Amino acid sequence: MTLFLPDSSLADAALLALRPTLDAVVLDGAADSVGDFLHQTLRPVLKLQNHRLLTVTADFLADHHVPFAGAGAAERQRVVAELLTRNTKLRYTIVGLITGLFTSAETAFYRAHRPELNRRLLELAVRRVQDQTAEIATLLPPG
Repeated sequence: MTLFLPDSSLADAALLALRPTLDAVVLDGAADSVGDFLHQTLRPVLKLQNHRLLTVTADFLADHHVPFAGAGAAERQRVVAELLTRNTKLRYTIVGLITGLFTSAETAFYRAHRPELNRRLLELAVRRVQDQTAEIATLLPPG
């Protein structure tokens, strides 16, 4: 069996075509700083992966029998923040969910700035998930 590996420029173009456009983002080429990368890459990819991010979080809550559905809004936000900051397995899953959609150039930039970008990626993910705890509750299996 032959494995077809597309030209990286074609794969990169396909990845970029999948991303939603954000009003505040002006794409003018490669990210020169971590801040540029945050706005040009992390935010659009997080938006693209939003439903998967929520689903992964809901699955984790269900798998670990975390009482979430009956909790109040403030408690849900606290639980989500704690899980996404303390659970290494869930954090790595989220980082992989996002970094898997980077282009070749973005991956190279990410590798050069991994600690800072992981911190920012997880901060954005925590905020995004905290803002959508009601949606997460609807994704939990009944019971």
